[in-house]
Amino acid sequence: MGSIAEPLTEAEKEHFLTHGYIHLTDWFTKEQAAEKTKDVWTQLGMSSDDKSTWTKAQINMPSHWTFDAANFAPKAWAAICELCGGEDRLNEHSREWRDSFIVNLGTVEGEGRPIPPKELVRWHVDGDFFVHYLDSPEQALLVVPLFTDIESSAGGTMICPEAIHKIAKFLYDHPDGVSPHLTTRAEPNFSVVDFRHVISRYNELVQDCETFVEVTGKIGDVYLLHPLMMHSASHNALRNARIITNPPVSLKKPHCFSRLDGNYSMVEKKTIQSLGGEAKLTNWKITMPRERIFPEMWKSKEAMKKEEIKRMEEARKVSADP
Repeated sequence: MGSIAEPLTEAEKEHFLTHGYIHLTDWFTKEQAAEKTKDVWTQLGMSSDDKSTWTKAQINMPSHWTFDAANFAPKAWAAICELCGGEDRLNEHSREWRDSFIVNLGTVEGEGRPIPPKELVRWHVDGDFFVHYLDSPEQALLVVPLFTDIESSAGGTMICPEAIHKIAKFLYDHPDGVSPHLTTRAEPNFSVVDFRHVISRYNELVQDCETFVEVTGKIGDVYLLHPLMMHSASHNALRNARIITNPPVSLKKPHCFSRLDGNYSMVEKKTIQSLGGEAKLTNWKITMPRERIFPEMWKSKEAMKKEEIKRMEEARKVSADP
């Protein structure tokens, strides 16, 4: 099945090719967002109205259920399909958005003290569960729907558009694949992945960059970013509760940079552009098998999920008492 009506303007397409992302506004409603996030505070064991209960600065919540992006935010889904070359190129589960919300609450110590982008220490490219190649199908696009309003300095994801070509070049130079931490096979701990800790190679790359964009906006906005967009959690200096999610989008087949018919997706076009043109990629191919990795964070998420289920069950018992 092909993609539904293409929603992107020529200006939006050009912005994606130039900067590697687009910001789409008002693509689902406040009521929709409220319905999906209604259990977040119960699951966290915190109160939205009492910051003394905010005992963690940033929480990557586990998933309990999914919902269909094509029904929830049809224009956003259409844009995702268009950037990836059509719905027929995407795995069916790419339509599944999850309640694995990413919550940024900040800290008491850091309130009123925003941290400059180059001093952030959690820069990375998404995809902690596979060996990365330039053409990896597992991460076709980075999607960031906003489930709360996000002001500047309120914990919005920080992105670095100019780093796309740096990541693309690193992957181009390593057709044997690198770990999600950009560790090469010749380096130790190649298969050890834990994004909760400092990832030095990304943090080193960002020091040579000057252009950063803070993901801000209103409930219902959606950011669509190139899969090689380097980004980091930022410091929530305002301590406004920030809730987003990061639904995965994957391809049935790897990205292709030498299509005989020239029918490249917008994502592929941006990658080709970042590396200096089609000719450079004519003979590029991976030299090692594609591999899955089990990230350390998944272990903690299983424990978090059990805790959240327990809290929800207790809340139901309390509400059922006369």
